[in-house]
Amino acid sequence: MHRYRTCNCNEINKHFDGKTVKLAGWVHRKRDHGNLLFIDLRDHYGVTQCVIDVSSPIFKSVEPLRLESVISVSGEVCLRPKDTVNSKMSTGEVELAISSVELLSSADILPFSVNTESEYPEDIRLKHRFLDLRRESVHRNIVLRSRIIASLRRRMQESGFLEIQTPILTASSPEGARDYLVPSRVHPGKFYALPQAPQMFKQLLMVAGFDRYFQIAPCFRDEDSRAERSPGEFYQLDLEIAFATQEDVFAAVEPVLHGVFTEFSNKSYISPYPFKRIPYDETLMRYGTDKPDLRNPLEIIDLTELFRQSNFEAFVRIISHEGGLIRGIKVDNIGDKSRSFFDKLNEWAQSESIPGLGYILLKNGEFKGPIAKFLSADQLKTLSSLTGLTNGGGVFFICAKSKIVWKLAGMVRTKLAQELGLVDADRFEFCWITDFPMYEFNEDTKKIEFSHNPFSMPQGGLEALNEQDPLKIKAYQYDAVCNGVELSSGAIRNHLPEVMFKAFSIAGYSKEDVEKNFCGMLNAFRYGAPPHGGCAPGIDRMVMLLANEPNIREVIAFPLNQQAQDLMMNAPAEVDQYRLKELHLKVVLPSKS
Repeated sequence: MHRYRTCNCNEINKHFDGKTVKLAGWVHRKRDHGNLLFIDLRDHYGVTQCVIDVSSPIFKSVEPLRLESVISVSGEVCLRPKDTVNSKMSTGEVELAISSVELLSSADILPFSVNTESEYPEDIRLKHRFLDLRRESVHRNIVLRSRIIASLRRRMQESGFLEIQTPILTASSPEGARDYLVPSRVHPGKFYALPQAPQMFKQLLMVAGFDRYFQIAPCFRDEDSRAERSPGEFYQLDLEIAFATQEDVFAAVEPVLHGVFTEFSNKSYISPYPFKRIPYDETLMRYGTDKPDLRNPLEIIDLTELFRQSNFEAFVRIISHEGGLIRGIKVDNIGDKSRSFFDKLNEWAQSESIPGLGYILLKNGEFKGPIAKFLSADQLKTLSSLTGLTNGGGVFFICAKSKIVWKLAGMVRTKLAQELGLVDADRFEFCWITDFPMYEFNEDTKKIEFSHNPFSMPQGGLEALNEQDPLKIKAYQYDAVCNGVELSSGAIRNHLPEVMFKAFSIAGYSKEDVEKNFCGMLNAFRYGAPPHGGCAPGIDRMVMLLANEPNIREVIAFPLNQQAQDLMMNAPAEVDQYRLKELHLKVVLPSKS
């Protein structure tokens, strides 16, 4: 018989009746029924109920075992009495009558229970993550993650992609986030950077003659935490295709995403491919965000011109003198809502820095609400025509300056859908957001910057860069979005040196800057580079959606906390003076004042 076990704790069933087996695992639960002591034994695979009678000569060695102690037990498999069968367990028809037990490792008293799904403070969970990972839901998420990655890898290989690993120690580059820097011991005063993404290397692979590349790539960014973003490091399905148009990238990615979500989801609907394509300007107008949740049926409508001619002075003043815009959101079947419903929405709006949330209702053929009296009969008729307003419905209005009105309208759209229960949780809705602006104006620095990815090809190429207003130039850039979560960014790349120099010059980089920061890729482009493009769906975010978890840390084995700290390993930590001297570094702490 094996030293520790002959079966796992999810394996035995009624067909093992009468057989002697050995199991090993953790003491998950203990129940003392007087003459009988029950132990639920847990391993990676599942749980088996074990039982020992008080008359057993080894009872006194089993009784004091603490929860989460590791043991190996032998005994005969017996059928449970019919009234004690647990149909929720694969091993629920049997139990193991303990004849011998070996204590492999004794457990101290736990800082929190791992045999329940009770909520515990995140700092305690992350400090003892090895215990947290024993909890059924977290353990299940990590198993799911492994299966999803295996499926992604298989699907990519079946599609003709070649898996290639790119360097972790590389050069710093301006890709939109802060780098993690690694000092060089043998090159004093110089630093490596951990890659924010394998961007330049995967493009170099295309120049090198590979046709379809992918990898499960670790990425490192020194940025703040969010519910859908893990600070420090994350993983993405990084891919690139040679001689590719935007549609070629979509055609390669869509079957993979659809297939994985179909394989691992219990949702009743998953967007068939091809996914919807929505231009960036259109998605801001219709949904108030470049990450739209298409499960929300509400859409935003431009009503600026209607109110420009109205008697509603508050709106007219903002439109005429402040460059404001009016957006409307039509909602069906709210005519019977109480006044308190609308008052609470208005209070919420004001708490979110929205001055107010006016509305008009159509009840029994009459227009009602605080704004209705400011519109003429013809204007109310036009409002109904523009919005599709029907009896029992209403229209909410958002008025603000053009730079923020889309964002505020998007917030209202989301809030209304939440309050009215309009989002169908049983769906995965995918789309591509396309035609992102190549540049944006930074109000703080008063400079033009890249808005998305500096290595993207501008639509119109060099001619557009030379002749068009930079803030009107679109790029061959795109995002994959699912249920309001950005899964992937991507682009058709700029593979021409002369276009790259011009594109970076508009963002304030000299030719010397480009030569210095991107010398490897630029030199490669001078020796014949194919048109190419790709994207990189985030694996952590995919698993988060498929596991139905609201926080990305629930699907990462050892995540950092919101302050980018590893509480379990005490990182980041101070380094002793010997190491600092070896690296030619000196620490200068910020002033406490």
